[in-house]
Amino acid sequence: MTLIVIGGATASGKSALAVGLAHKLHAEIVSADSMQLYKGMDIGTAKLTLEEQEGIPHHMLSLVEVKNDVTVSWYQERARAKIDELTAAGKDVILVGGTGLYIKSVLDDLNFPDTSPEVRARLEVEALAEGNAVMHARLAERDPAAAVAIPVENIRRVIRALEVIEITGKPYTANLPREGSSKYPGAFHFAIETDRERLDERINARVEKMWELGFVEEVRDLVRDGILEGRTAQAAIGYAQILAMASGQITEDVAKEATKVATRQYVRRQDTWFKRDERITWLPTGANHVEAVLGSIIKA
Repeated sequence: MTLIVIGGATASGKSALAVGLAHKLHAEIVSADSMQLYKGMDIGTAKLTLEEQEGIPHHMLSLVEVKNDVTVSWYQERARAKIDELTAAGKDVILVGGTGLYIKSVLDDLNFPDTSPEVRARLEVEALAEGNAVMHARLAERDPAAAVAIPVENIRRVIRALEVIEITGKPYTANLPREGSSKYPGAFHFAIETDRERLDERINARVEKMWELGFVEEVRDLVRDGILEGRTAQAAIGYAQILAMASGQITEDVAKEATKVATRQYVRRQDTWFKRDERITWLPTGANHVEAVLGSIIKA
């Protein structure tokens, strides 16, 4: 059975491509989005509605309460199990998402070192005292590639990376795979090229639409569901900004603009991450992406 991987930047059209391909191949879709795992985080993560899923089964969505934190190894185990279950049943599978580390964790032989409660606790205290930016700068000094992949807002992952570096004495990205170590060596890898100016326009329009759809109300509901009890969910782009607005730290206009800026910054990090993966076939902007993917698979 075929495994197709579609990665790339936010708002590049990955989800629509995956659904279109799934119709052609009678495939099912497995999400590789670290925030779409959370229940109730729908508008701000651009999670497809049931109508937008067009009857295609989607997996690895809305599994976790927002008050809980998810690790990459947790995702790896469950996503691989789902892919193996589907392929054993004779299904083609499309793995789609913008969280590069999650995609890599499924495909490649990543090792996740044990945690050290003592080191973790000390780093958490330092983060509270010094702030996210200082901790992220420390990570950039010790492992520049990890700093590219992990946003400054996600202090939990920054701390985890620093913890691994301290425990192992090696860069966090030393856990990334060597050439040829893929669990699914026959997978087809794709991403959509992005025109930066057009993409910025799409991001701005997307954030405006999220507000119109009730993003602020969604976050208020999630506060009741315990989003402030967890660290990962409340750090998500848009959610962090609205929570800051709700606590009176910034105005709504500032929150909206900050969400647009943070999304554009995230897109640049995504581009850097995916451009490093030489397995990816890049699909040109404006092309018929479904046909381009099918043509590449047939030629192979």
